[in-house]
Amino acid sequence: MTRYIRIDNVRRQMAAEEEAAKDADEAQNAIYEQAKAEAVAQKATDKANAKAKLIAGEALTEAEADTIVI
Repeated sequence: MTRYIRIDNVRRQMAAEEEAAKDADEAQNAIYEQAKAEAVAQKATDKANAKAKLIAGEALTEAEADTIVI
């Protein structure tokens, strides 16, 4: 698929090197977004586990304790 780029309001076809760089940037961004989503999910899991353990009177892990510290 042909990809285009706009520089100084002039639209032109991307060179192979530009397409490769753009693909690499997009792949890196996808990895970053996935890691970010996993971190958010892990924090929610730790928070839920901390609440359950506090109610049950069990010891918390450091990660769980960090989620409830204000």
